[in-house]
Amino acid sequence: MTARLQGDHGQTLPIYIWMTGILLFVAFAFFAFAQAASARNGAQSAADAAALAAAQDARDELMDGLELSIGNSDGWLDWFAGDDFTGAGARGAADALAADNDSTVIGFGPDEVNGFPGFWAKIETTYTVGDSIIPGTESKHARAEATAVIKPRCDIPPSADPEKPVEFKCDGGEFFEIDPDDFEEGDLPDASALFSVHLAD
Repeated sequence: MTARLQGDHGQTLPIYIWMTGILLFVAFAFFAFAQAASARNGAQSAADAAALAAAQDARDELMDGLELSIGNSDGWLDWFAGDDFTGAGARGAADALAADNDSTVIGFGPDEVNGFPGFWAKIETTYTVGDSIIPGTESKHARAEATAVIKPRCDIPPSADPEKPVEFKCDGGEFFEIDPDDFEEGDLPDASALFSVHLAD
């Protein structure tokens, strides 16, 4: 009986070793995929932040231009369409936010989504996926891209006259009025009330 038990033990030991090896391999493989997923998520967050920063910078430019044009130009209503900007500071804003997220902008430009202006940004992480059982991950950088859109939130009445007071209706049923003859700096609502900035679907 003792000899038989010893024989069974001898047969079982290689199976245990084999199973342990498989479990270790699966664990390391899972860790490698988790590393890659983490890098991809970090890259996407950086791309989202870069695109949003660019669009928000353009929105600030829109607000500045709108404020300067009211009462000084008959074309001030055109600024509410959301496309009267140069985007001069957009790339710098995208670069800064990408850097804050350990990434570099490798592609950038204006974009249009459903008729609304925006910016797209493609980034590459400055960090790598890291060492793993999968060859090459130690030098592999994650990449991602995103597009952010600037969307006007207020409707311009069809009968609006740029030389007379104009009442605007915005998202959420909010109303406000602009009188070009009685407008002062600071009279505009917050930028987020006039233009929304969001990632494209």
